[in-house]
Amino acid sequence: MKKIGFIDLHLDQFHANKYPGWIEQASDGAMKVTYAYGKKDKENGLTNEAWCQAHGIELLPSIQDVVERSDTLIVLSPDNPEYHEELSQLPLKSGKPTYIDKTFAPDRETAVRLFNLAAQHGTPMYSTSALRFASEYAEIDPEGIQTICSWGPGAFDNYSIHQIEPIIRLMVPAPKRIMFTGTTDSPALLIDFGEGRQASIHHLGDNCPFTLGIKYGNGTFKQATAASNFFDPFIRNLVTFFETGQPVVDPAETVAVITIIEYGLKAAETPGVWLDLPSS
Repeated sequence: MKKIGFIDLHLDQFHANKYPGWIEQASDGAMKVTYAYGKKDKENGLTNEAWCQAHGIELLPSIQDVVERSDTLIVLSPDNPEYHEELSQLPLKSGKPTYIDKTFAPDRETAVRLFNLAAQHGTPMYSTSALRFASEYAEIDPEGIQTICSWGPGAFDNYSIHQIEPIIRLMVPAPKRIMFTGTTDSPALLIDFGEGRQASIHHLGDNCPFTLGIKYGNGTFKQATAASNFFDPFIRNLVTFFETGQPVVDPAETVAVITIIEYGLKAAETPGVWLDLPSS
């Protein structure tokens, strides 16, 4: 049985609650989360010790202990990417397959540093939004896409990745510039890929399903709503990564996603104005 170690800001959060059971089920018991470390206890939540007791996972006193005793590693802190660089230093030097939860990094420079660190130490590593693996999105033919209009719920800072990542997967090469076109209550972003190809994202409230509207160069249209359990194919992909050590997400795509999020927040300060994105 492969032993998986959790490394987190605090362990009492949705992903940490769900991943252990999902991984054990997807791997038919061949993988299990056995060790965990939390930097601090969650305010107004379970302590790390209480969380581990509730989940039957051994709480260890340091990241180093988790890294040494685990076969593979998951760095969590999904809503606090500003801690990922600190929490990932030892995992990315370990050579052990490491998954870093969304959102990968707070900015482009940090994302590049993390990938460089992993490469220097031969550590297989990736990060992704679970929406990348939504079955409805997987059926979309990327050839000839001219325009994408994306809808979804949540706030821009921690939920825009779920709209941006499927767009980056479907539209290449990397985007050229962005413009904030939304409001405070309904953030929206226009992404220009050059040669007349564009995508837009729209945060339309908590009841809005993740949906893509796609226009092809030949005039055809396709709509896809991520109505199925997209966590299931995501977890199965994660299990495969831990088995093979081969990430399926191109680091350049992840860096592009983080770049759009970082510059999207800057673009919100000057709505209606194009903001060029770095090209390398």
